[in-house]
Amino acid sequence: MAKEVRSLVIAGNGTNCEREVVAACRLAGSEVADAVHIAEFLAGRVKLADYHFLNLAGGFLDGDDLGSAKAGANRLLHAPVAGGGASLAEQIGQFIDDGKLIMGVCNGFQLMVKMGLLPATDLNYQRQSCSLTHNDCGRFVDRWVSLQTDSDSPCIYTRGLEGIYLPVRHGEGKFVVDSDTTLAQLEAAHLIPLRYADDNFSPTMDYPANPNGSVAAIAGVCDPTGRLFGLMPHPEAYVHYTHHPRWTREKLPEEGMGLWLYQNAIGYIRENVV
Repeated sequence: MAKEVRSLVIAGNGTNCEREVVAACRLAGSEVADAVHIAEFLAGRVKLADYHFLNLAGGFLDGDDLGSAKAGANRLLHAPVAGGGASLAEQIGQFIDDGKLIMGVCNGFQLMVKMGLLPATDLNYQRQSCSLTHNDCGRFVDRWVSLQTDSDSPCIYTRGLEGIYLPVRHGEGKFVVDSDTTLAQLEAAHLIPLRYADDNFSPTMDYPANPNGSVAAIAGVCDPTGRLFGLMPHPEAYVHYTHHPRWTREKLPEEGMGLWLYQNAIGYIRENVV
């Protein structure tokens, strides 16, 4: 009997991509893929321990008050769970210790960074060393971008991928670091699996290929284990060829490039977690 992979998307308070992420997990082979409102966790009716793959979806958590996903980060870090059960922060810590996977996309990436879950260069998942702030262009950007991958990265999600093409839609996507030391650590440990690139898949700081001005063209980062990953582009928005902007003009594979990230995650869980 095949091992059952259980994927979870936390919904509510401004997320708006949870259905697409659920669909991507199911297409990638997850037998269970649930979107569960954050209130269910805070009420103690649902526990992270029942799942293997936690997804933090895009949207506008709490209207991005205090900065993108900052209010949401405060909730996950400090809100108590009814009945005196383990807090969500404690559940997430145990989830990581159990070798499970977490991926944050767009607002979910902002959430992971502001909770301190990424990049966690020293495996300290409580200290924030990076942030995501307003795009250099000063406005919301909605376009498709080319992304260079790092074959030496420990990132589970990008294994075997050479270059991908995904949509972005954000107003606060500029990745910044607290010091040159942090950036050097990210570079040395290959914790930058995705960078904004030109048409030849070479990293670029030029707008609009780099839509926000991220330092070192960073589009996504992972932790040293490769199991925690966040990115600003939306892989769940390109899981079928009809999602591509030129699908009527080009011959494309049926599977969209974004689905590859979810397939890598589900495959890893099936082999190493369940």
